[in-house]
Amino acid sequence: MSFPLLEKPLFEAGGHYVTFLGLIAFAGFFAAGLVVARFLQSEIVRRFFSRFKIDTNFIAIVTTILSLASIVFFTVTAINAAGIPLAWNAPLPAIRLSLVQIFLLVALLVGVFWFSSGTKRFLFNRLLAQSGLDRSLQYAIAQVVSNIVLVVGIVIVLENTGIHLAALAVFAGAVGVGVGFGLQNIASNFISGLVILAERPITIGDRIEVAGIAGQVEHIRARSTVIRTNDNIMMIVPNTKFIDSPVTNWTYGDRRVRFRIPVGVAYGSDVNKVRDALLAVAHENPHTLKEPAPGVFLDQFGDSSIDFKLMVWSSEMSARPSRYRSDLNFAIVEKFREAGIEFPFPQRDVHIRDGVIKLEKVAKNEMAERSEA
Repeated sequence: MSFPLLEKPLFEAGGHYVTFLGLIAFAGFFAAGLVVARFLQSEIVRRFFSRFKIDTNFIAIVTTILSLASIVFFTVTAINAAGIPLAWNAPLPAIRLSLVQIFLLVALLVGVFWFSSGTKRFLFNRLLAQSGLDRSLQYAIAQVVSNIVLVVGIVIVLENTGIHLAALAVFAGAVGVGVGFGLQNIASNFISGLVILAERPITIGDRIEVAGIAGQVEHIRARSTVIRTNDNIMMIVPNTKFIDSPVTNWTYGDRRVRFRIPVGVAYGSDVNKVRDALLAVAHENPHTLKEPAPGVFLDQFGDSSIDFKLMVWSSEMSARPSRYRSDLNFAIVEKFREAGIEFPFPQRDVHIRDGVIKLEKVAKNEMAERSEA
């Protein structure tokens, strides 16, 4: 059964005539490619890959590559169905690679990324777990070895798929200057990440402050470091910040940190009683270290108060410094109330050089009437 109207040529493309039936076939295959690509990005496929204990980032890369590959596959199939032959084994113009070789290259690169990720996971969770090395050093070794495996694997794949790196030397030299300016930040962050892993100024779990960001180190990646703040916000910090900026590491070597709690009391207070109350607050807090012992210093005589400083040592800077300070301040208020120690109010002395100010004593009832009026 034939349909002359559908088989009638509509236009010519690449020396081949395209019919209305061919256009329908092209649209059908192309739509199928979009549907398959969208399915490969769905949560069902992600859960399927997660059963193999694959990293979330790697799953995202794989599903994206598979989606793009499905679009390319169905697009080529749609072009052939439209009546324009496009051979899978024929080299593409100016590339010298066929579509089959390109798909093979993509599959091999995905395999290299998967093998690199698996190498890192195997070294960190199994091989080095019982080595006795520091856990952060184990992570650094696993990360470096994983990067080496990734680079070597990419080179081997490119060489075996017909892309010779020697032939790319001239091209790389021609565009290297222009690309270098665009990639200098990425390269700098990558090298800084290697320096961090080797020198270990910060490790996973440390509490740090850098570039105005304070929090706990969660991940040290090739280009950036992930820091979790006290508000449970993940901050992505480029690795160069840890090389060219001052970094405060509260847990580097020794987790003990001295806290300074300023306290002001009213003039006329018994300073010995104030000192004993502050020391009692420090000793009663379970997070205060016994050694070094807490201390109280009379800092200065202010305009309206006598200013003290409570010096205490604690390891809470790595966990919850704000909560620790707050607990001490609450305890100071309660302890001062029990001891009858007053907090000061701002005081000002007024000196009248000329003239007279008339003061009247007003009864409380009269003041109340005036306020009601």
